[in-house]
Amino acid sequence: MTFRPFAATLIAALITTAALADTITLKNGDHITGTVVSSDGKEVVFKTDFAGEIKVQVSTIQSLSSDKTLYVVSTDKKTVSGTATLQGSDLVVATKAGAPVTVPVASVAVIRDQAAEKAYEASLHPSWKRNWDGGLNIGFSLARGNSQTTNLGTAFTAARTTLHDKTTLYATSIYATNDTPGSSGTTANAILGGARYDHNLTPGVFAYGAGDFQHDELQNLDLRSILGGGIGFHAIATKNTTLDLLGGVNYTREHYSIPAVGEVAASSVTNSFAAATIGDNWTHQLGAATVLTQDLFFYPSFSDGSYRGTFDFGSVTKISKWLGWQFGFSDRYASAPPSGIKKNDVIFTTGLNFAFKH
Repeated sequence: MTFRPFAATLIAALITTAALADTITLKNGDHITGTVVSSDGKEVVFKTDFAGEIKVQVSTIQSLSSDKTLYVVSTDKKTVSGTATLQGSDLVVATKAGAPVTVPVASVAVIRDQAAEKAYEASLHPSWKRNWDGGLNIGFSLARGNSQTTNLGTAFTAARTTLHDKTTLYATSIYATNDTPGSSGTTANAILGGARYDHNLTPGVFAYGAGDFQHDELQNLDLRSILGGGIGFHAIATKNTTLDLLGGVNYTREHYSIPAVGEVAASSVTNSFAAATIGDNWTHQLGAATVLTQDLFFYPSFSDGSYRGTFDFGSVTKISKWLGWQFGFSDRYASAPPSGIKKNDVIFTTGLNFAFKH
């Protein structure tokens, strides 16, 4: 007694499901039922119940019809949305607001379903907390016995890239002590870091603002800050390699506190000057697991002929999705430091890299 109503309900459900499904008919006569997910104009990504997502070449399609809303983007950047039907060499989109819109298949750049469109819209204006990619590097060594030394090196990098801009943060530090009786003391205590913001003006040109900061206890450098901005050029932008060339101006300020030595009293030195900025940023994917990075900047003073230079080189080799091995080298150079202060300040770190992505 209950079989017929149940069978009728099941058949009705199957008919309704089929009616709501998108359908592709191939030129060889095959029919595929499922859901259109996306298309780049050359092939259609089609989600089926029996085979998951499959890719179908547009050139093999005889007809296509959708019962769900699709977003069709033409090569002239115009977007129309609605249910779509392939009629010969044209895609006819039945919009909710007006008459059907015909888009030649040859002019279709992208097709997205509602989920993909929502994700695309979110990618245009992501929240500040999203799109971050970076890692934390830690290296540590300890010796006890005939010698008693401790060394800790850390580094942090993070980059947030969107369709329109890029924000980069970085920091490196090294701290080392020698606790051996008779020669104890701090042997290294240096911190450097900075930030840069790039905003694309055209696909190949961007404006930027940046700050680079450094502290080095053993160099008697309390703080050196280099604040500037200018114009950059994407000289290379391929899947595995990028190279940005930058030029601009900056304002440099540095303060040294020199302790008393013997009969020489303690003193301090402050330098402030405007300078040019010339530099580059380079990244390269070496194989499947290793990324190389290099930054080189030169800051010639406009006033006294002195100059500053910064050089950073690093690599990260992935061991797993979140763990890798890192190497980092940083050099900060001042051509005319106060008397008794060395010109170069070098930091070398190696150790584990803990990657994150949000």
